[in-house]
Amino acid sequence: MISSTPSSSYAAPSLVCLPDLDALPVASAQVIQRKQWLLFAAAIFLVSVPVFIQAPLVRSLPWVSLFFTVGWLGLGRWLQAHRQTQVWGDLLIGFTWTWLAGSLYWGWLRWEPLYHLPVEAIGLPFALWGISRKENKVANFFYLGSFLGTVVTDIYFYLVDLIPYWRTLMQVGEISARPIFQSAIAQIQTPWGIAWAIILASLLLALSLLPLASQKLHWWAFSGAVLSTILVDGLFWVAACLA
Repeated sequence: MISSTPSSSYAAPSLVCLPDLDALPVASAQVIQRKQWLLFAAAIFLVSVPVFIQAPLVRSLPWVSLFFTVGWLGLGRWLQAHRQTQVWGDLLIGFTWTWLAGSLYWGWLRWEPLYHLPVEAIGLPFALWGISRKENKVANFFYLGSFLGTVVTDIYFYLVDLIPYWRTLMQVGEISARPIFQSAIAQIQTPWGIAWAIILASLLLALSLLPLASQKLHWWAFSGAVLSTILVDGLFWVAACLA
């Protein structure tokens, strides 16, 4: 007669083979969280630090800066082709669009502020197309975050009437730039300039922090790119005050 009660010799092996289910989710969560913060930091770095490298390079050697675009794209494609570095290659491809736009505008078109946003938007159709196809999300959302920060900064320049100073600065040498910087700072320090700085900085801060509630890596790349706009603008403001 077959007993309906499972024997201990049958149950024991299944208990031994069970994985530690409590430990696995914790380990996975830690790995994901670490990757999120690394990507967030990398996005901030790729928007803020290269600005101070590309700016002097593109003014004196615009063709060299433009040539670097090919190098960034090649490195991004190479990293993207390997599973362990795929996300970093994706991020670098998004950075390539921002580098290309910066090379083109600051190398040859910096004398006219009206051309700034159209040139910076050079990668926008490709980013939107990629998002619609759910491809290269980290690259496309990083580029969108960087472009959004540029749009908000330019809006501030128009609202506070800093465009005339922009045009003049692009046409004078370093010695003549100091009084222009001082006049621009005086314009920013008016109640109108301070009010809009607070409003737009708060908007950027909200747009950079809210996506961090998501677990998706591309939102963390977007957040880092947006937040870095505040850092870059703040550093330029300090530089202008010290000029």
